[in-house]
Amino acid sequence: MAVTSSSMLLLRNFSTVGRVAQSVRVTSRIFFSTGELIRVLPYTRSKRLICSTRAAHNEEAAAKAAASVADTGAPTIFDKIIAKEIPSDIVYEDENVLAFRDINPQAPVHVLVIPKLRDGLTSLGKAEPRHVEVLGQLLHASKIVAEKEGILDGFRVVINNGVEACQSVYHLHLHVLGGRQMKWPPG
Repeated sequence: MAVTSSSMLLLRNFSTVGRVAQSVRVTSRIFFSTGELIRVLPYTRSKRLICSTRAAHNEEAAAKAAASVADTGAPTIFDKIIAKEIPSDIVYEDENVLAFRDINPQAPVHVLVIPKLRDGLTSLGKAEPRHVEVLGQLLHASKIVAEKEGILDGFRVVINNGVEACQSVYHLHLHVLGGRQMKWPPG
């Protein structure tokens, strides 16, 4: 397994190609342990475009994987954050709602707002009449978060519902995004 380039990169499998494409800026020949050759072309795209393409693919894969265990009742990462088993940067909390910073922010302000009790509310599509009160509390908490974060004059609240919307955690959550110009259409 050899690489001919100024960076002398060694690769183990095709999953690292995205990282190589981001870092290799000259024409390189990369040989995999299988003997296959791929060519990394000269760096012509912006880093942002490559990262966005890769992130979109990972986001779709994560959504598909999460959907397969969506309604098992197993604790989600959000349940662990609520139980304080996983640390988080909490922005707002009351008896029914928890809001914390996203670990992979898509805007200067990106806060997730979740109900503390899942109660079958794994996605907005699962909402029932008994969830009306908590849904209102989530929206009100989103407004409080926007106010605390200084983005009350311009923010967006997003709810991803299901695989095609790239929902990757099946515990209803609202994304409060702001701190930059929010363009339309999104995505």
